[in-house]
Amino acid sequence: MSDLEPRILALLDAGDVSGSATEALRGYGPQVLGYLTAVLRDEDEAHDVFSQFAEDLWRGLPGFRRESSVRTWAFRLAWHAASRYARDPYRKRHRPILTTEASKIAEQVRSTMSTYSPGGRADRLLKLRESLDREEQTLLILRVDKAMAWEEVAEVLRTDGEPATTAALRKRFERLKEKLGRLAREQGLIE
Repeated sequence: MSDLEPRILALLDAGDVSGSATEALRGYGPQVLGYLTAVLRDEDEAHDVFSQFAEDLWRGLPGFRRESSVRTWAFRLAWHAASRYARDPYRKRHRPILTTEASKIAEQVRSTMSTYSPGGRADRLLKLRESLDREEQTLLILRVDKAMAWEEVAEVLRTDGEPATTAALRKRFERLKEKLGRLAREQGLIE
């Protein structure tokens, strides 16, 4: 996927927003959907938020300012879509995507993802991870699972135009590792 970012940007530069969005959704969509599933802890909710993310990406790509990579920007869109969803629990959850192309691609990505059903120790690890709040899970997923640099994580988690400082994120991550270690020892997952 190392040539994905240049392909997306080349299509965008050529004025092919549809092609650029398609590449972005196909290339980064599975990672984003996996992230949303882990953070939201509900596959149906993750699919609803992923649909909103796909629409946000499709609509926002023409105005993409390249202040970060497309991948980082995509995770930022997903984080904001999940945050909006969590803040508005009473609204009607199923909202059709207005962009037919985005809807088709989002469905293709969703259909390629397999459902994870662990057992035993893996199940306890999953439950341990699920005990974290949404922001802690996001920090863990982006830094460990997605191997994002601290600057990218800060960009994803920024609020009101201000990125979180990398020093603050590192400190939060250290506290998170300590918390996970303590919980894992309490549950007998490690000695």
